[in-house]
Amino acid sequence: MIKNVKAHVNGKILNIETGRVARESSGAVIVTMGETVVLVTVVSTDKVREGVDFLPLTVDFQEMSYSAGKIPGNFFRRDMGRPSEKETLTSRLIDRPLRPLFPQNYNFETQIIASVLSFDKQNDPAPLGIFGASAATTISDIPFGGPVGSAQIGRVDGKLIAFPTLEEQEKSDLNLIVAGTKTDVVMVEGDGRFVSEDDILEAIFFGHQAMQPIIDMQIELQDAVGKEKRRFVTPSKDEGLMLKVREIGEPHIREALSCSEKVARQNKISEAVDYVMQSLREEYEDKEREIRDAIYDLEKRLARDKILRESKRVDGRSFTEVRPIECLVGILPRVHGSALFTRGETQAMVLTTLGTESDEQKIESIYGDTYRGFTFHYNFPPFSVGEAKRLGPPGRREIGHGALARRALLPVLLEKDDFPYAVRVVSEIVESNGSSSMASVCGGSLSLMDAGVPVKDPVAGVAMGLISEGENVAILTDIIGDEDHFGDMDFKVTGTEYGITALQMDIKIDGLKKEIMAKALHQAKEARIHILSEMNKALSQSRSEISKYAPRIVTITVKPEKIRDIIGPGGKMIKHISLTTGTQINIDDDGTVMIASTESEGTDKAIKMIEDIVREAEVGKFYLGKVKKIMDFGAFVEVLPGSEGLIHISQLSHERVGKVSDVLKEGDEVLVKVIEIDSNGKIRLSRKAALGRSADDL
Repeated sequence: MIKNVKAHVNGKILNIETGRVARESSGAVIVTMGETVVLVTVVSTDKVREGVDFLPLTVDFQEMSYSAGKIPGNFFRRDMGRPSEKETLTSRLIDRPLRPLFPQNYNFETQIIASVLSFDKQNDPAPLGIFGASAATTISDIPFGGPVGSAQIGRVDGKLIAFPTLEEQEKSDLNLIVAGTKTDVVMVEGDGRFVSEDDILEAIFFGHQAMQPIIDMQIELQDAVGKEKRRFVTPSKDEGLMLKVREIGEPHIREALSCSEKVARQNKISEAVDYVMQSLREEYEDKEREIRDAIYDLEKRLARDKILRESKRVDGRSFTEVRPIECLVGILPRVHGSALFTRGETQAMVLTTLGTESDEQKIESIYGDTYRGFTFHYNFPPFSVGEAKRLGPPGRREIGHGALARRALLPVLLEKDDFPYAVRVVSEIVESNGSSSMASVCGGSLSLMDAGVPVKDPVAGVAMGLISEGENVAILTDIIGDEDHFGDMDFKVTGTEYGITALQMDIKIDGLKKEIMAKALHQAKEARIHILSEMNKALSQSRSEISKYAPRIVTITVKPEKIRDIIGPGGKMIKHISLTTGTQINIDDDGTVMIASTESEGTDKAIKMIEDIVREAEVGKFYLGKVKKIMDFGAFVEVLPGSEGLIHISQLSHERVGKVSDVLKEGDEVLVKVIEIDSNGKIRLSRKAALGRSADDL
């Protein structure tokens, strides 16, 4: 049965259709806004892989090149290669709000695929993918606690806009994607240009209101064509086993949780687990997994109780206290910029490299081909958490953390016209217990300033947590790993002294009140100001000069019509200049020439060579030229590279000249004066006007 539901969203018609395509999937919808069309499917198997004790949910978002009328630029001319950064980030956006809404212990292989089939270059497909995935799952036979809606929010000229076009997003000082259920916000992702906490809060709940028609559409669709949900019963827990685990393990786990140092605490927890397992192994011979689950539940309850009932955090801090901070800059001698940011047991070594325009990252996508001058890469080696694992390419988590840090720092960087360098920042996490992404932001800000990159203001970030049971709520500043693991919220906020630049929030519970979110935002601001003050002790502003090992870029401007002369036939001239001077040269179509070199001598030489090429003759000036061609009526002389003028036979000497060849030969150097340049650019020269002068007079 084909079913369509429609709604008006910010003056646009949103349509969700099901029943026409992908009918063998568990659920499938086609979402359309404007001329942007996204197909979303979900399939869940009816078998559990052996040994799987988690939700094996896979989410893939695909931007098909044909959707924007493009042919892929790779060698194979195919889509389906390694996902782009945007595809990876959107896949995470779809996964994060949906994953908590599957039943506990639902361990069936589940896959969501969202494919952009048509893209009108106005309506962003990302939010369509989120609520499209929810709609497909809602009408399927998969047990699911949705539906989930999503909305993209911008702000132009102080006015909040739901589902802004890409053009409006360019003008917006705020860009958020908000996801939520009928009653609650469950996820926020976005950035802003120094936006206040109150404005962020208003935008979040504006987004929650904007998504209500989308949630209603999914309910209507489910009522019309929804499949009967498959029977799934969460396995009951053995109360006797849980009681014995509590009796045997509670004293040992309480003792372990009293250790403020991470490694010691983990060792004691491991000892407690081994002790409980050994004590119960004979009685519960075939229930090792159930014993481990019961131990985990006990550890979680005790950790949460310690916070809520004893007002004590695992590491002994107050709820608003930030761990001790140490900031070091210039830690590596040859790196253009470097910083080591340490906050408690989290350490980020962040390095900055400066390059030229040729080092910019080319991004090919359905949005058009662009060049990115600022990149941020995040690496999380296994030794940072005391593990030994195979090194591989960055995963979705690493890509997501790098993108968050990039968005956090981008608003404080100058435009390319004011700082014409390509900038790459790499965060190497060397120790982790808490938010390493926020440590990357802080270290990234210091590293940029150490490299001499002019920033408007330093940027810091902090991760906030929440422990909530009924009316008993604790908001935690600068959460460590255990508090993130056992907590109900992960809320990362970055910004300067003057406002928020990026944020990311995931909520694991229902019913987070607006007042609590407001308190978390303002508590985060207090922490951010404190962290900034600690960072300023190490370096409060950018160094006055870039590293001596970084390329110096000098910009000059030439007339656009002179570009071809600088480049030369087949690039011969510009290659000659680069090789001769040891410089890199980039030329824009508007005549902007950027010359980069680590040696000022090479830069000066390249500038002179370019200026000689583009210099134009001036009336009244004297030039030492070379005779290029002898004619009966005069001689053609090159006065500047690529610029020739004519000495008429009458201008060769004060005396009458019978033949030009009596005075000049091809290849002669001759001092001449420019006496006229006509409207067509033709140059008239005089030799006799220069007689009595020497080349030393020039």
